Amino acid sequence: MRVIEKHKQFIAWYQRKLGLSDYGLLWLVFFKGVLVALVLERLIAS
Repeated sequence: MRVIEKHKQFIAWYQRKLGLSDYGLLWLVFFKGVLVALVLERLIAS
């Protein structure tokens, strides 16, 4: 349970720092995931 609470606090801090809403944070995480997938695909395919 302690890890979950720390994670929630970290997400809230990150949102305040960047001034993001929940919706904006979801888009940020989505594009970050796409970027990571593209980088991994480049590394594996080459």
